[in-house]
Amino acid sequence: MVTDVLRAAAEEQHADELARLAASDDLPRPDGWRLSPRAVRRFVLGDEKAGIRRKFYGDDALVDRCVVTLMSNRGLLLVGEPGTAKSMLSELLAAAISGSSTCTVQGSAGTTGDQITYSWNYALLLAEGPSPRALVRAPLYDAMAEGRICRFEEVTRVQPEIQDVLIGMLSDKVLHVPELDGPDATVFATRGFNIIATANLRDRGVHEMSSALKRRFNFETVRPIADRALEARLIKEQTAVLLARSGVPVTVPDDVVELLVTAFHDLRDGATREGTVVERPTAVMSSAEAVAVAHAAALDAYYFGDGTAGGEHVARQLIGTVLKDNPDDGKKLRHYFDVVVKPRARRGDQWARLLDARRELDR
Repeated sequence: MVTDVLRAAAEEQHADELARLAASDDLPRPDGWRLSPRAVRRFVLGDEKAGIRRKFYGDDALVDRCVVTLMSNRGLLLVGEPGTAKSMLSELLAAAISGSSTCTVQGSAGTTGDQITYSWNYALLLAEGPSPRALVRAPLYDAMAEGRICRFEEVTRVQPEIQDVLIGMLSDKVLHVPELDGPDATVFATRGFNIIATANLRDRGVHEMSSALKRRFNFETVRPIADRALEARLIKEQTAVLLARSGVPVTVPDDVVELLVTAFHDLRDGATREGTVVERPTAVMSSAEAVAVAHAAALDAYYFGDGTAGGEHVARQLIGTVLKDNPDDGKKLRHYFDVVVKPRARRGDQWARLLDARRELDR
């Protein structure tokens, strides 16, 4: 179904599932949580008997550890390569626990303290002086006052002195507003408050976190999907969702999905199942990138082809994915085509159609 919203929040996309889980959830739950820990797990990992779709594909034990961390006094820091669904997992956890995933700070080199905690309406500030009415609450302030999960994306891209704003909130669970007097000058965290932060392993050296801040987080590494069948299922489901949003009646055939998964694993692992060694490209060959390639290949086939996605459509998108970080990766991809794709193309299936796009690398 096509809507004007490109992507709704998790709690809106899965509102029916969350409502059904809440209605049947009679298990103990931490103060401030909308669902019990077991129900949160079912929401994220799925429950076929209850009609709850699996949303996170990866390590189930990781999800259990994340839920346990969020019940503790420490924050949760999800680290991993780009495209391993760290942000999606944090969004799903926030939606299930707090009923809202939009209390979010998007970290960047330009993030300032007032974008995390609070700022002021300067017209009111000049007219009335510091007052609660002139205060403009930022995501972390809201999360503490309302007992919600605050998501902090790309925390290591933020300047260290700004990162350290989190230390007091994670240890003392308190936010001070020195400009105000009386009870309004201190915000104590309400039960249900916690922080889920994410950081890419490739960006960890951008701004190293202080030891004091690290001690206030439990670190969990989100790894690429090792199970090819599970990754193929993810790609098919996510691509179908994206195509439905676009109103494009195209499906990606199973053999094309299998080709895509195999190629991504070959380049990600630096070796094929047959034992052929290939050079890993600089680009991140993540599951998220694979979904993007499948989606783009389907759009290519629909608007510029006969409506059936094939190896040639995958090839065009794969080339762009591999070359976007480093043009020198073209040599590695050409080697992959010559050493791996060409022998497989002798079977005359989708690999042959993939090989036909090899000439685009020489342009």
